[in-house]
Amino acid sequence: MHRRGFIFDLDGVIVDTAKYHYFAWKKLANGLGIGFNEEDNEHLKGVSRVRSLEIILEWGKASLSKEKFQELLVAKNEDYLSYVNQMNEDEILPDVPRVLSFLKRNKQPMALGSASKNATSILKRVRLLNEFQAIVDGNKVTKAKPDPEVFLIAAEALRIEPKDCIVFEDSLAGIQAANTAGMLSIGIGDAAILSEADYVFKDFTEISNDFLTTIIQSS
Repeated sequence: MHRRGFIFDLDGVIVDTAKYHYFAWKKLANGLGIGFNEEDNEHLKGVSRVRSLEIILEWGKASLSKEKFQELLVAKNEDYLSYVNQMNEDEILPDVPRVLSFLKRNKQPMALGSASKNATSILKRVRLLNEFQAIVDGNKVTKAKPDPEVFLIAAEALRIEPKDCIVFEDSLAGIQAANTAGMLSIGIGDAAILSEADYVFKDFTEISNDFLTTIIQSS
């Protein structure tokens, strides 16, 4: 079998920590008297923490001192981490373990490529840390998706050419980053939002082992 590099985003792909970001941002926005719903939260997916707060303030036509701005960023992250610290294997999204063990059995190198600075602690909590040969997270990258930096660093860490890498992503910015890197992009989620991906599946339950074999063997 060929060796491909499989690169997974974390939030919304392996675990659903997006809901915890939503709870934390909602609490912050509401505390400022700014309305915030799930649709608003969609606009913040894959966006840095600083930019996310700027966007919320723009929506509410509000401004903050630099000190207060920093204070809220810290509070938001602490809220988020309080949820993350309660995570366990039950938080892994459906069929992710099957896909990971299939790739492992077939000796396919795997990396995590996530903007999250908490990626390692989340993987430890859900007991998947040892599945990945490389972890590239928000502590190792300076450019946010759709810049391909995170995936290119992951490919290099796996010692696999970008053209032989496959990326699983749930955000449009992530799909664009994978496409820019010259990798095969697989969207996990809503086909309407992820229309630029090479393939889109609702979740991993729709990804068969046969499909994985086909993409491993395709040249």
